[in-house]
Amino acid sequence: MSLHDVLLPEFDAEMKKTRVTLERVPEDKPEFKPHEKSTTMRKLANHTGEMPMFLSLILTTPEFDLAKPSVELPKPPGTFEERLERFDAMVAEARAQLAAADDEALYESWKLSMGDHVIFSGPRYHAVRSLFFNHMIHHRAQLGVYLRMTGCPVPSIYGPSADES
Repeated sequence: MSLHDVLLPEFDAEMKKTRVTLERVPEDKPEFKPHEKSTTMRKLANHTGEMPMFLSLILTTPEFDLAKPSVELPKPPGTFEERLERFDAMVAEARAQLAAADDEALYESWKLSMGDHVIFSGPRYHAVRSLFFNHMIHHRAQLGVYLRMTGCPVPSIYGPSADES
């Protein structure tokens, strides 16, 4: 079994859960943040919704330097619908790239840095697991807290939530 055969079902499941969470983000509370050091709900939802683009970077580049981005980041979506449309498009693109990735490519080295500071250097599949999946799941969970604090129903992710059985 190839690595992408292992990663694709997880990708599909996590993207579905992330979309359900993004669907719950209320449009009327974009500036909500639970603490002065926290980011706003809008920024967190946009960042979470753009995570599939990061997977595409991992799969299609040998490295990414946050200090000198090699790709132009899209401007933030202006509406709730635009966020979901962009997420769906990025998911489709990232899924196709993951499906096309062979084991040789997934074992190649990939690097994430901030100028001279190396944040990650290792096999591309490890970047997919730790930098993409774990990072996205972390931010999706943060969104769950924001939803709870604003009275929005929290979706069931890995089991029932207080709002769904």
